[in-house]
Amino acid sequence: MVRGVLPVEGLAALYGPSGSGKSFLTLDLGAAIASGAGTWFGHRARQSSVTYVCLEGEQGMGKRIKAWSMHHGRPVPDSLQFVTQPFDLRKMDDVTDLANAIKAVGGAGGLVILDTLNRAAPGVDENSSVDMGRVIAAAKHLQSLTGGLVLLVHHTGKDANKGLRGHSSLHAALDGAIEVCQNDDCRTWRIAKSKDDETGCVRGFKLHALVIGVDEDGEDITSCVVLPEDVSEEVKRTAMPRGENQKIAVEVIDGLLRESQVYGQGGAPAGQQCVRLDDAIKAVTERVDADAKHRKQRAKESITSVVEKGIYGCKDGWLWRN
Repeated sequence: MVRGVLPVEGLAALYGPSGSGKSFLTLDLGAAIASGAGTWFGHRARQSSVTYVCLEGEQGMGKRIKAWSMHHGRPVPDSLQFVTQPFDLRKMDDVTDLANAIKAVGGAGGLVILDTLNRAAPGVDENSSVDMGRVIAAAKHLQSLTGGLVLLVHHTGKDANKGLRGHSSLHAALDGAIEVCQNDDCRTWRIAKSKDDETGCVRGFKLHALVIGVDEDGEDITSCVVLPEDVSEEVKRTAMPRGENQKIAVEVIDGLLRESQVYGQGGAPAGQQCVRLDDAIKAVTERVDADAKHRKQRAKESITSVVEKGIYGCKDGWLWRN
């Protein structure tokens, strides 16, 4: 759907903490794809129909659409359509009805956005492998009925460094993932997972406020639009490991951290997931590209490099995400 960012088909996620701007970014993404704008943040976008299932913050969606239209000087494209009625992924009738509705208006093979996963599966235990497995199966079934790409908008947990909230099986099932981050006034998104392209690419953005009307009391009605913004080289270096072995190290260590039940060891902040350095070296050794004789050394070198870049903290034989 977006070159180097999201595949044409499969299951993907866009996730971040509350207030990070992920729903504004999701609308901007959907509108770029539906309008055939050509690019999104410099990445070539494939023109396609988009179905936005808005299950959270739907009261504000009208204002966001109006702000987007005012900023771009044209209405939201007809090929971007919205669903605001309740929807439950775990109910096969709901999945079938949605798929049939999408196909009836020519949306097959396009992008389907479920915003948010929590509202699309109300009451599910996100930390349960069984419950998450059912949710994943239902999302994949929706994708199989409609073709194209299903994008799940999801939250991070209390500790955003742990990635997607809930059981790790969700991340494993994805064909692509975009992580949205906010640090003070700096907002970024990065490619957190891509099966066929490079991960780690970082793009900055800001939310630009617009006055879109006046209410009955004479007060301004405002909303926001997404504007690309350059991020510092320091942010790019921190988020983008160089070299294939460094990228492998980040992928392996992040996977270990998601599964870790150990917190706050070494110099890590309290509540921060940690892994033993020796365990990380062992796991990375199995993946790095090197001959058997030098594989362990290459693993150590790649881990040292990503620690020096500030991606991980390391002390007293423990690793954690910064």
